[in-house]
Amino acid sequence: MTVRGVRIMLVVAIVIDVAYWSIWFTHRSWIESDTSQAYVEFENAFPLADAWLGLTCVLALMALNRRSPTALLWLIAAGSAGMYLFGMDVLYDLENGIYTEGAGGIIEAAINLITLAFSVTALRWAWARRDALLSGAAV
Repeated sequence: MTVRGVRIMLVVAIVIDVAYWSIWFTHRSWIESDTSQAYVEFENAFPLADAWLGLTCVLALMALNRRSPTALLWLIAAGSAGMYLFGMDVLYDLENGIYTEGAGGIIEAAINLITLAFSVTALRWAWARRDALLSGAAV
């Protein structure tokens, strides 16, 4: 993947993050996989962590655009935050049968797969180009 591709990936991640929480708090029925109190409480525990993921994506994007050595830090932070969120979400979904909840379960599985792909890509791409990122060289 090129640096342009990583920039696009970061923008898409930011847009998905903002869109998901905007929908969750305004039209929850569009995306909720379950209506139980436990599920809603679980989901309501995520905005701060997702805000951190979004912030790391914004900072990674800014650092890449400036060719700042901090791009390595923020890409690794974003990838790591995504992996943590992926792990938390998948374990809950598996333990509670969320993936079998019709369209909501499909949406949840898609979000989980996108989060995993984003996270692995950010981590691998950043680590493979760490020398170039730290030197501020074009990558």
